Amino acid sequence: MKRKIFNILICGFALAATATSCKPGKHSTDKGDALAAHIDSTVKAGDDFFEFANGKWFKQNPIPASEQSNGIFQLIQDTINAQVRKICESSAAVQHAEKGSNKQKIGDFFFSGMDSLTLNKKGISDLKNDFANIDRIRDLNGIVKEAAYIHTVSSSPLFNFYIGQDDKNSSKYQVYIIQGGLSLPDRSYYTDNDARSKKIREKFVEHVGNMFRIMGYDNTKAKLAGVKLMEMESALARTSRKREDTRDPFANYNKMTSGELALLTPNLDWKTFMGSVGLAKVDSVIVGQPEFLTALNGYLKKYTIDDWKNYLKFHLLNGVSEYLDDKTFIESFSFYGTVLRGIEEPKPRWKRVVEKTDGSLGELVGQVYVDEYLPKGTKEKLEEIGDAIKSVFAERIKGLDWMSAATKEKALKKLNGVIMKVGYPDKWKDLSALQVDRSSYVNNIMKANKWEFNYMIHKYGKPVDRKEWQMQPQTYNAYYNPSNNEIVIPGCNIIVPGYEGKMADDAILYAIIGGTFGHEITHGFDDQGCKYNELGNLSNWWTDEDQKKFTAKTKMIVEQFNNYEAVDNLHINGELTQGENIADLGGVIMGYEAFKRTKQYKDNVLIAGLNPSQRFFLGYALAWMLNMRPEAVANQVKSNEHAPAKWRVIGPLSNMPEFFSAFGVKQGDKMWRPENQIVKIW
Repeated sequence: MKRKIFNILICGFALAATATSCKPGKHSTDKGDALAAHIDSTVKAGDDFFEFANGKWFKQNPIPASEQSNGIFQLIQDTINAQVRKICESSAAVQHAEKGSNKQKIGDFFFSGMDSLTLNKKGISDLKNDFANIDRIRDLNGIVKEAAYIHTVSSSPLFNFYIGQDDKNSSKYQVYIIQGGLSLPDRSYYTDNDARSKKIREKFVEHVGNMFRIMGYDNTKAKLAGVKLMEMESALARTSRKREDTRDPFANYNKMTSGELALLTPNLDWKTFMGSVGLAKVDSVIVGQPEFLTALNGYLKKYTIDDWKNYLKFHLLNGVSEYLDDKTFIESFSFYGTVLRGIEEPKPRWKRVVEKTDGSLGELVGQVYVDEYLPKGTKEKLEEIGDAIKSVFAERIKGLDWMSAATKEKALKKLNGVIMKVGYPDKWKDLSALQVDRSSYVNNIMKANKWEFNYMIHKYGKPVDRKEWQMQPQTYNAYYNPSNNEIVIPGCNIIVPGYEGKMADDAILYAIIGGTFGHEITHGFDDQGCKYNELGNLSNWWTDEDQKKFTAKTKMIVEQFNNYEAVDNLHINGELTQGENIADLGGVIMGYEAFKRTKQYKDNVLIAGLNPSQRFFLGYALAWMLNMRPEAVANQVKSNEHAPAKWRVIGPLSNMPEFFSAFGVKQGDKMWRPENQIVKIW
C-alpha cells in the first residue's frame, strides 16, 4: 500500500474511589457486560488504565502459541476467518464450477493451499524456471530485468516502486521510486548495536544460509552467500534514511525527468526496468531519497553479478516462502515468526490459507461477505457516527485559541471536503483476467500478485479514480488517504467482541468507531496530513505563526512518547509515531465530544455499575485490548509508525482531564499530568 496512506491498524483500584460512584443504580442493566468483566481491580486505574480495563481478560486468555499477540484484533479476525472459511470451503466443494466464476477462483485458490500432499511433493520446484532465468543473467541489465519481474510476483528487490497520485497534483498518477531492498523490517535492524539487534542479525545470516541450502547450495556456498547478502543489505540500510526522516512529504518529494533519473543512476537502466514492468513511456518520476539511488548505483558495480544473482534468488524465494512446502515454510517462520516476533508455532494451515485467500481474492470474497455476513444497517450506523465526529471536529476548529482566523477558514474548508467511504464500495474491481486453478498454490499467489501489480501499472496515464477502495469490507482496519482527502472505514469495524447478536451501547460504539473516525480525520491534520490541502495536494496553507504554534504542540507529544519505555529499555520513538499519536489523541477527544450528544450520555444511564463516561473510556481501552509478546513489542517499536497498543491507551488518556474526572485520577498517579504538560492540539 502506498506509503502516504495512514492506517489505524490499519487496547489497588477500588470502584468506590472514583470521582463518580460505579455502584449499580436503579437504571442499571448489568448482566453479562464485557467491559465490567474485563476489569482488573488489582490495578489502579490512574496508574495503568490499559491493564485496569483489560487485565482480567489478559489473565484468562493467554497468548496462543501460534500468535504474536492476543486481544480484540484476534477475536475479530477469528470471527471474520470463520466466515471467510465457510465461503472458501463451500466454494471448494462446488463440483464443476463455471471457469472464471467467483466460486471457481475462490474454491481452487483455497484448495491449492490446503493440498499439503502436493505442496510437500513439489518442494520449491514451481520456482525452477525462475531460478534458471536468474542463473542465465550475464550483466547488470539482466539483473535489472529480473528485479523488475520479481517486483511483479514476489517482493521488492533493490528499491520500492509504485504508481500513486502525485503529491503535488492529486489528479494525476505518477511513478514513485523510494528506498528499499531490505529483508529485515527496518534499517535499524542492520545499524543498531543493542543486544537484541545483534542477535537478530546473527540469526538472519543463519536463516539466509538455510534458504540457500533449500535452493540446493552446499553448506560452504550457502554460508558464504548468506554472509554476502547480509553485507549487501547492510550497505543499503546504511544509506537509507531513518524511518522518522521519511515522514516529511516535502523532503521526500523529488520530481525529476527520466533523463535526470538516468544521470543519477547510470548503472541502472531504467528503460529496461520500466519496460519489463509494463511502462512504455515514462516522462518523469518522483524519487523519495535520491541519495539512496546514488548509493545503489555504486553498489551495482561494487558487488559482482553472482552476488546480485544470489540476492535476487533470495528475494524471490523469501517473498513466497510461506506458500511452498513445509520445510521452506518452517524455515521462514522460524526466523520471521519466532526470532523476530516470539511466536512459538505456526497458525493451523486452514487459517493461513483462509487469510491468504482473503488477501489475494478479497474483492471476490468481499462481495459474498457483504451479502451474507455484514449486519443490515451497518453503512447507515457508520455514516451516523462519522457525521457526528465531523460536526464535532468543525466546532473544535472554530474554538481553537491558538489558530488564526485565516488558517481556521482553510482548515474548515479541508474538513468540509473530507470524503467518507464506509461499509463497502459501490463498485467492485474486475478480476476476470486473473486465472486460478488447483495445480499450484504458489503459482496462484504469484498470479494474484501479478494481477494486483498490473492493476496498479495500468493506472498510469489514466484519470484518477477517486471512488476506488484500498481495503475490503471484511478488513478490520481503516485509513486516511491525503491525496483524496478521504477516510475509509470497512464494514466489519462494526463488530464489537462481547456484544455478539446485539448492538453495543453508544458509549462503546462512539469510543471504538467514533474514535476510528476521529483518528482518521485527524490524520488530515497531523504533522504530515496538515501539509496537504482540501484537494489532496502538497501545499502550505498555514500562516507562519500558526505553523510555529502547531509544531510546538506536536513537539510536546513527541517528548511525551519518547519517555515511554516499551520493553527492555527500548523507548517508543516519539518522532516516528507522532502522526499516529496525534491522530489517537484527536480520535478519542472527538469520539468523547460526539458521545456527549447522545441520549445515553445525557440521561446518565448506568450499565453494569458504570456511568456513561466510564463506559466510554473503558470502551476506548477495549479498542486496543492487545497483549503482545516482548519480541513483537520490540519489533513494532523499531519498525512501525504506530506505538504499541498499551501506549495508545495510556498516552492519549493522560492528556484528557475528562478521563481524570471519570476515574478519580489525581496527582501522584502515574498517568496524571499537570496542566502545563497536557497536550492540546485539535
